Amino acid sequence: MAQSTYLTILSLLAVGLLIAVTGGVAYLTTMEWRDRRRVEREKREKRSR
Repeated sequence: MAQSTYLTILSLLAVGLLIAVTGGVAYLTTMEWRDRRRVEREKREKRSR
């Protein structure tokens, strides 16, 4: 019984960490994409002046 409880807790912890890491990667990817778009927009505005 106790072993089953530990396995359940460890499984939930593993799933939680997987979700957290996946969310972090998605967040960083989105921020990098937005920053790249902003830099390109600023370059285009500088060239058009």
